[in-house]
This record gives sequence, C-alpha cells and structure tokens, in this order.
Amino acid sequence: MVKPVIAIVGRPNVGKSTIFNRIAGERISIVEDVPGITRDRIYSSGEWLTHEFNIIDTGGIDIGDEPFLEQIRQQAEVAIDEADVIIFLTNGREGVTPSDEEVAKILYKSKKPVVLGVNKIDNPEMREQIYDFYALGFGEPIPVSGSHGLGLGDLLDEAAKHFPQGKQKDYDEDVIKFSLIGRPNVGKSSLVNAILGEERVIVSDIAGTTRDAIDSPYTFNGDKFVIIDTAGIRKKGKVYETTEKYSVLRALRAIERSDVVLVVINAEEGIIEQDKKIAGYAHEAGRAVVIVVNKWDAIEKDEKTMKEFEQKIRDHFLFLDYAPIVFLSAKTKKRIHTLLPMIQLASENHSMRVETSILNDIIMDAVAMNPTPTDKGKRLRIYYTTQVSVKPPTFVIFVNDPELLHFSYERFLENRIRDAFGFEGTPIKIYARERK
Repeated sequence: MVKPVIAIVGRPNVGKSTIFNRIAGERISIVEDVPGITRDRIYSSGEWLTHEFNIIDTGGIDIGDEPFLEQIRQQAEVAIDEADVIIFLTNGREGVTPSDEEVAKILYKSKKPVVLGVNKIDNPEMREQIYDFYALGFGEPIPVSGSHGLGLGDLLDEAAKHFPQGKQKDYDEDVIKFSLIGRPNVGKSSLVNAILGEERVIVSDIAGTTRDAIDSPYTFNGDKFVIIDTAGIRKKGKVYETTEKYSVLRALRAIERSDVVLVVINAEEGIIEQDKKIAGYAHEAGRAVVIVVNKWDAIEKDEKTMKEFEQKIRDHFLFLDYAPIVFLSAKTKKRIHTLLPMIQLASENHSMRVETSILNDIIMDAVAMNPTPTDKGKRLRIYYTTQVSVKPPTFVIFVNDPELLHFSYERFLENRIRDAFGFEGTPIKIYARERK
C-alpha cells in the first residue's frame, strides 16, 4: 500500500515548517521567524491513529529569484501535483491577506481536497480570530498552534477523511518490482528502453522530459518484472528545472512500491551530493539496492578505471556497502546483460530467510571469536537470535540488556551474518530485545 501524501501550503511565515515538524515528530526543517528560511529536508513520514502518510513542507522548495508571489504560486503547484490532500495554512494573528487569497485561487483550480488550518491560535481567547477565514471558501477553519502543538489532531482527522481509499496498483508476490532513481539526465529512460528493447519511454537530453512514473511489465528467463520508471522525476517547466528537491517527491512513491531500487549515476558527471541523498531514501526505506553507473561508454578507460571508480562509490556511499555495482551503457547496450541477473540476486536476498539453528551457530561462533563488550563492569549476554521478517531481512537478538549492544558490536554481528549468508544487495536490520 502506497502512503497518501499531505502537502502543507501557504504564504511564507505562517508556520508551515513548525507544523511540519510537529506532525513528523522531529525537527527536520530549519525553523526561524524569517520568511523563506527553510532550506532543509522537505518531506517526512507521519502517522496518525491508523493512518501512515508522507508529508511535504513546501516552504522548503526554494524557487530561486522569482518574485515573491510567483514563488508562492510555484511552490503551491508542486504540492498540488504531488499531494492527495492539501493543508492550506494561514496566520490567525494577521487575518486574511492578499497572499492568502492568491494561494486560495490556485487551490480552487486544483480540484484536490483542501483542509484549512489557522495557525498561531495559541489560547482559547484567540479562537474568534478564525471566523474571517471562512471567506477563503474552504469550509470550517481549524484553529491550531504549531508552537504549542494544539489542534493538530483535528487537522489530521480532517485530512485523513480525504485519503484515497482502496489499494494502489499491485502485482503478484512472484513479480520483482524495481525502480530507477537518480538525478535528471543520468539516463534512466534510456536504460528502461535498453532493458525493454523498445522505445517505450521518451528519451531526450533535456532534463525532466519524462512526464510521470510508468509501469512496464517485463519477463526475463521466466521471471516476471515490473519496471517502475521515475525518469524525469521533474516535469518540464521552470519550477521543476530550478528545484532539485522536487526529485525526492516522486522517487519516494516509486521506492515504496519497489522491491529493488536502482540508484543510477552518470559516469561522465561522477558522484555529487544529490546522488547520495537520493540513495539514502532507498536505504532508509529498507529496499534492496543496486548501484548502476550509466554512460560508461563515454569514459576513457584503462585497466584501473573501473576499480578506481568503484572505490570512489564505496567511499561516498558508505551506508550502501552491501549494494553491488554494475557498469553499463544504455546507449550502446554494452554490459546491459549484467543488470537483470543482479536485480534477481538482490531481490532473492531481500526476501531470504535463514534457519534459526544455523543463525544461532553463526552468532555463537562470532561471540567466541570476539567476546561481547562490557560497560561499567556489566557484560552483554546474547541468549539467542531469530529472524522475524523479510524485505528487508530483520533479526532480533535477545540479550540481558539492550543498552549493552553498542553500534560497533552490532556492526560486527551484521558482518558475520553477511559472511555466512551473503545478503548481497539488501540492507539487514538488527534489533536487541531484553529476554524476559
């Protein structure tokens, strides 16, 4: 099930980032009482009652040097494109402003459900200030206080009423779903076409020419695949071409639907910070990952080039040390045959289960080789380990005190598990639980 998306829209300095952080449950956006200060992460996951969702803070979408109202309009358009529900946030202390009215006009045209929040209503005496906001035409305004956390439950209750009902497109269990993520113009569309053997996706040198995510079913050696193509990630048009962070929003939905994520890098441009951010989303989501270096035909090579490039990737993507690396050229189709077998391997490992008895033998051997650590005279005792789930493989280690399982020793145990069972291409998760 793909999570619905809530976007918070409004003119600057109404408290979008404060509300975003409250809902996300952590300080993700930079919050300061100056318009336009938000420059940090613009999305997160949230949970309310039985609902899980993704949330976008449009205040973090920096449109550059556009005029003030034009920036607001463009940020609202990004949210409208990506959101299932829009929270239109206003400032109760300042009343309805011309900028609020401009945002309202854009939202009328969107045909998306809109929930109107009036922020900075910090005490009951201020509630009468919400009545002016009926004039915006979005029904009953909901008073909230981002600084005090008041009214957010009412806001989310109303938003949840508009979440899409029913399942998104789904496939049989035996179908391997994989997506391609990466910056625009790294060759994702060309790569999809090379795999499919036909010109099914628009290919252009202009970044962002693919209009939307496209599902392409495909069969290889009797195995069924679905390619979820997020190529383009940004639509054509100035707002998307000036907003690197927009690429995150589409990639998130594709990652959620995938078993395996291909992180595509342009060999000509090398690795930049945005590549690491995009790869980080796949890792955090617990998906299997294959790193694909495209446009390898365009590189002058000697016998050391591939090894040196691989080392650069390992240095930059320390958190993806389990991900295999494939070098290829979508344009010439050179080495393209190496990709699907690697996707199959990553998918198999992502859903691998290991026998509890063998797993415990491996852990006990590891402890014998490298005894458990002590802290303040207390030694970590490991009683037994079991695998509790797959996609990704997840293990619970029952111990005397979870606080004694330090990160470095957990990493050591993970490496021993990988040595024994492989798990190439997939993250694995380890949790410590106290044995009752």
